Amino acid sequence: MAATVEPIARLIEELARLPGIGPKTAQRLTFFLLRQPKESVIRLSEALVHMKERTALCSVCLNLTDVDPCPICRDDRRDASLICVVEEPLDILAIERSREYRGKYHVLHGAISPMEGVGPDDLKISELLRRLSDGVVEEVILATNPNVEGEATAAYLARLLRPLGVKLSRIARGLPAGGDLEYADDVTLASALEGRRPI
Repeated sequence: MAATVEPIARLIEELARLPGIGPKTAQRLTFFLLRQPKESVIRLSEALVHMKERTALCSVCLNLTDVDPCPICRDDRRDASLICVVEEPLDILAIERSREYRGKYHVLHGAISPMEGVGPDDLKISELLRRLSDGVVEEVILATNPNVEGEATAAYLARLLRPLGVKLSRIARGLPAGGDLEYADDVTLASALEGRRPI
C-alpha cells in the first residue's frame, strides 16, 4: 500500500503537524503533490526554504519582515504617536485589510495563558515598554483577541502601561456587520451593548 512507502508516510506526518491540517488532509495534499510535475514541487520546496531563510522579526515592531525595519515602521506617512498592540503578525494583516488604521504596530507573539505555560515574560512586552520610553507614543490600542487569554493580556498590559501616562484604548467587540441578533451568543450581545456609542 502506498501509505507505507517511507517518503510518503514522512510527508504525511510532516504536513499533519501544520495547524488546521489533519491526517486526511495531509494525505490528500501528499497525493496531490505526487501527481504534480517535479518542477512544481521543487518550486514549492524552494519557496518554503526561501521564506524560512529570508524572514525575520522587525527590530521595531516585531512583525515578520524580509527588510528591517519593516515597511510599516519605515512609512513616514503613518502616525508614530499611535501603536496598536496585537498578539500575532496575522492580526496586522486583518487590521490592514480594513484600511482604517494609519498608526504603527507592536506584535506580542502570543497571549498570557497559564494553562499553556505562557506568562508575561514569554511575550514581547519589554520591547513595547522600550518603545514607549521616548515619549513619542501618545496612545496604545490594545487589540488582543476577545477570548480569555486576550482579555487577560489586555488587562495585564493596561495595569502595566497606565502609570506611563499614555492614553489606553481597547478595540470594540460585538456584533459583526450583517449579523442577526437572534444568532448572537450572550457574550457577544453583552459586549455589543457595553460598547454602544451615541448616534
